[in-house]
Amino acid sequence: MSLVYEILKELSNTSLNYKGCRVNLFGIPKFKKYSSNSLSGTLSYIYKNGLIEKNDEGLMLTPKGQKYIKKKIDSLQQFYFNFDKNAPRNLIVMFDIPETKKAEREWLRWHLKKFNYLMIQKSVWVGPSPLPKEFLDYIESIKIKEGFKTFKLAKGYDFKK
Repeated sequence: MSLVYEILKELSNTSLNYKGCRVNLFGIPKFKKYSSNSLSGTLSYIYKNGLIEKNDEGLMLTPKGQKYIKKKIDSLQQFYFNFDKNAPRNLIVMFDIPETKKAEREWLRWHLKKFNYLMIQKSVWVGPSPLPKEFLDYIESIKIKEGFKTFKLAKGYDFKK
């Protein structure tokens, strides 16, 4: 997910602060992994676009920001199917998704990683089979099925590092 989404989601979910820094429930700074320049630029961007506003309590989400969060959450469904890490990688997934569907392409890559698939090339992945039926049905519903192909291997793929 994008940094914009992460910041807006965090602003909508919590009001916990420690020494002026937004923290999670455990008191750990939420955006520690990002550089201060990246955070500063992103905050400037979302402020200029009217997604957040400043008030006496700090930064707050605007109705436009809340709409952005809702759109992101509703836009692409999440699947929580876990394959065994030691399952044989016997399914090759290949896809060609156009630039106009960039969000769907990134969503697909993210889920393949989550399903313990390994990337052979940018659009060629290998992992355990079968993919969940709900996942395949959803791929069809978001209209990327025509650029999505799977090939069952006779034996597991040996991924040498």
